[in-house]
Amino acid sequence: MTLDDSSRAHSLSAHGVTLGYGDRTVVEGLDLAVPAGEITVIVGANACGKSTLLRSLARLLTPSEGRIVLDGKELHERPTKEVARVLGLLPQSPIAPEGIVVGDLVARGRSPHQRMLTRWSREDDAAVAEALDLTDTASLADRSVDELSGGQRQRVWIAMALAQRTDILLLDEPTTFLDIAHQVEVLDLLTDLNRTRATTIVMVLHDLNLAARYADRLVAMCRGRMLADGAPQDVLTAELVEEVFGMRSQVTPDPVSGKPMVLPIGRHHARVPAATA
Repeated sequence: MTLDDSSRAHSLSAHGVTLGYGDRTVVEGLDLAVPAGEITVIVGANACGKSTLLRSLARLLTPSEGRIVLDGKELHERPTKEVARVLGLLPQSPIAPEGIVVGDLVARGRSPHQRMLTRWSREDDAAVAEALDLTDTASLADRSVDELSGGQRQRVWIAMALAQRTDILLLDEPTTFLDIAHQVEVLDLLTDLNRTRATTIVMVLHDLNLAARYADRLVAMCRGRMLADGAPQDVLTAELVEEVFGMRSQVTPDPVSGKPMVLPIGRHHARVPAATA
């Protein structure tokens, strides 16, 4: 599948969305249009509303105001399975059924494609096998998820999301629990999906430098509002980092990607001006 295949160009957007839990408002009056066929990364300090926004885009949280629109129709008006065949989600802290083995968990990613009176197909087998292979978890297929390390478990959850084979993929901290080598492997894999299958990807990342390196578009949130939205080189500045994270930094070109790279300045590492005679 190529990037110019218009059959995959689904549109997803938020319009004047206010979100919260009970009486607590977390996101207020937010507008976001997800560009089809691109990688969008959402960054921001803890509790700024990143995960809440992602949950609303995945139809897990209904806005108290505003609306989420998928392909021109309000998300909550569309049948659940229909949405699940287009839009997949890897939440921040997924919970596996007790005792389930890896292969069965990954196979659950195929449930949106199952219909009454239809049997498991060769396409289902191929999707699960491919997802296990891509995430280097095929050797774990017969092991209980409960026995896995945090990093292994995270890769298995990513495999389940990949097995769903959706055109839009939402991921909340997909590199959690992974060492740096596996973080890069996962982000490279997502980039491959984006480039070869035109998969639209929206993910929340904490690492600003990985976010800038892998994003086509960077969305910075602060206290429930969108503070900046655009190409990483236009968004990621020392001023923005200080406003969003309350941290002084120096932003310089990444020697590998050429995109912005953030160098934090701690209290004990600021340069002291040289003494003058």
